[in-house]
Amino acid sequence: MFKGFYNLTSGMLTQGKNLDVIANNMSNVATAGFKTDRYTFSTFEEVMWQRVGNMDRKYTELGEQSWITAPSKLYTDYEQGAIEETGQPLDFAIEGDGFFALETEDGERVYTRNGNFSLDNDGYLWLSGFGRVLDPNGNTIRLVTDRISADENGRLFTENGGYLGALGVFRFEDNGALEKNNYGFFVSENEGEAVTDVRVHNRYVERANIDLVQQMTSMITAERAYQSAAEVTKIYDTVMRKATEDVGRL
Repeated sequence: MFKGFYNLTSGMLTQGKNLDVIANNMSNVATAGFKTDRYTFSTFEEVMWQRVGNMDRKYTELGEQSWITAPSKLYTDYEQGAIEETGQPLDFAIEGDGFFALETEDGERVYTRNGNFSLDNDGYLWLSGFGRVLDPNGNTIRLVTDRISADENGRLFTENGGYLGALGVFRFEDNGALEKNNYGFFVSENEGEAVTDVRVHNRYVERANIDLVQQMTSMITAERAYQSAAEVTKIYDTVMRKATEDVGRL
C-alpha cells in the first residue's frame, strides 16, 4: 500500500542530487578548463519478484516491479572547450586530448585542463592555491620570472631564448578511469603518460565546456520533476490517511 511513497521520495532524492550537479556546473562556468558533469539515474529493477508456488518449490513468475529510481553514474564530458586569448604570459591551453599535472602540498598528483598558472613565492610555476605544475618527467618547474615565451610543444624559454623547461601534458587510455575530486581536479590510481602530439597555446586558456542554455533547461526540468513528486506525495499522504482512519473504522 505504501509503494507509492518509495517511488515519490526516491524521485525527490534523485532530482535533488541532479539539481546539485547542475548547480555545480553553472557555478563553474568561469573556471578555466572545467568539464561538465552529467548525472544519470535509472529504475531499480528486479527489486522484488512476485511469485506463487507450492511445497515442491516449483514457482511461477508473476513479474518484476521497480520500486524506486536510483543513482546510476556521474559522467564527465571531456569535450574540448573554447580556447580564449588572455595575453597573460603564464596562461596555457591544451588543444587536444590531455591534462596538465599538478603536485599538491600533500604530494598527491592531480590532473587538470586549467592552465591559468602563476608563480609561487619560490618562483615555481603553479596553479594558485592548489599545486605546482609538473614537466613531462614529473618534476616541478622553476621559472623565477614571468618574462618567458613558449612554443606549441609547451617548451619554455627566457626572453633571450634560454631553455627553462617544458610543460607536461599527460594522457590516459581511458578517461573513464579518472575521478573528479571536490576541487574539480582529476585523480587516478595510475599515472598518465606524457605525450607530445598535442598543441599547447601560450597566453590562452581553455574555457569551461558548459552550455548555459542547456544547463538552465535541465535545471527547470529537474525542478519541475522535484516539485511534482513533492505535490503528489502530499496527495498520497492524504489518501493513505483517509484509508487508515476512515476506511479502517468500517
